Amino acid sequence: MNATRRSLLGILGMGLAGASLASPRPALAAETSGSTASTSGSVMEKLSAYMSEAARRALPPEVTEKAKQHVLDTVAAMISGSELGPGRAALEFCRAYGGKDVATVVAANFLCGPIEAALTNGVLAHADETDDSHAASQSHPGCAVIAAALAVGEQFGINGTHFLRAVALGYDVGPRFTMTLGGQRFESESHWSTHSISPLFGAAAAASCAAGLNAQEMRWMLGYTAHQSSGLGAWSRDTEHVQKAFHFGGMTARSGVTSALLVQAGWTGVDDILSGKDNFFAAYNPHADAAGLIEGLGDRYEVTRTNIKKWPVGSPIQAALDALESLRAERPFEAAQVREVVVRLATDEAAIVNNREIPDICLQHVVAVMLLDKAIKFAAVHDKVRMRDPATLLTRAKVRLIPDNELELLMPLRVAIVDVHLSDGTHISRRVDDVRGTPRNPMTRAEIVAKATDLIGPVVGRAKCSALIEKVLHLEGVADIRELRPLLQRS
Repeated sequence: MNATRRSLLGILGMGLAGASLASPRPALAAETSGSTASTSGSVMEKLSAYMSEAARRALPPEVTEKAKQHVLDTVAAMISGSELGPGRAALEFCRAYGGKDVATVVAANFLCGPIEAALTNGVLAHADETDDSHAASQSHPGCAVIAAALAVGEQFGINGTHFLRAVALGYDVGPRFTMTLGGQRFESESHWSTHSISPLFGAAAAASCAAGLNAQEMRWMLGYTAHQSSGLGAWSRDTEHVQKAFHFGGMTARSGVTSALLVQAGWTGVDDILSGKDNFFAAYNPHADAAGLIEGLGDRYEVTRTNIKKWPVGSPIQAALDALESLRAERPFEAAQVREVVVRLATDEAAIVNNREIPDICLQHVVAVMLLDKAIKFAAVHDKVRMRDPATLLTRAKVRLIPDNELELLMPLRVAIVDVHLSDGTHISRRVDDVRGTPRNPMTRAEIVAKATDLIGPVVGRAKCSALIEKVLHLEGVADIRELRPLLQRS
């Protein structure tokens, strides 16, 4: 992240290098901003039409199931996030700020306007690291998309099927924007943040679907969204996770809802922000192929390619915990028997989680907790006091993190190699390529329910937790999305 703006030249001409892990498409022959402008008109026409029809378009059954799983996972992140510093700050701000009683504030006992609700619930969803992530776009879609769909869905009283279609559209649109720009490489070689651009466009698409915008209105909405797109890579320097939660979820959900509601209220704007003078791609990457925004629409649903985390910790740590769990199942051992644990991660991933001040994104601390507890629970990895506990520090000293340039070449695939050296001379090793919860190694519905129960139950109680899970998993039967409100809020 030390590159200057000039290093963006390194990604010019990459076209859709990061657009699709499943089916990469070659760039168009012409590689000039003029060529991009000439093709973008048809892209805008197809994209806006697709978005305007989403509320009436049936989803394949497997996509509906995935959408419900991500709604449940994100709602669980919101509720558990209300107990953490960023979540408490968001709730306090929202209560003091006020607003019309329209939309649910999750884990609270009051309502507010849809824009304020989207901001607050977006922060709650990314108050820590339990929410979902999309590798190819280098973003966390759910924290913004679902917060936005819920806020606007409540304003217009949409049903559960409409809500799920809005959510699926958000996942389809947002990630395609940063995949088209270049994904992880775009972020690493510029000062811009895919973690704000992708969720913003996803939130705007979901909110606009919930608001029922037509194709022309979708065009104007994308213009307002592009004007609001912002975010620097400096989020990684936030030591309290507050600005990071705003950057990933709160700012993006709020701005997406704003775009949708302005246009729904009758505002007009730029007809095609994807082409013409000073267009979106001219600002971010003039040589990106705008056709990436419509590639596979209706066939490739990005919600099915979005990760649900098994462990309530940062994404770069997931593979290491999978490896430790597997090793312990194969050859049981106690923390006291461990002489050293060596973890290899991609270079950039290692930098994110190396000896951080925040417990759930500090690899050395999380591995120490896993060794001591033989499991990872939400409460355990959010206990800052434990970071100073002598027993934990003694075990943490045995953990060594090595940045690996060869693993960096595999990104956005997050690979970990874990070597455990025991005091008796035994050496066991495991490499994890397909992390549990990723598309190639998905969690079952039962596993997702178990995770949600661990996050929701301690906050709202077992009975309400069970009722909420049941409601979300049967959203097709919900006549008005506001039926979720009493289950999402505290008494």
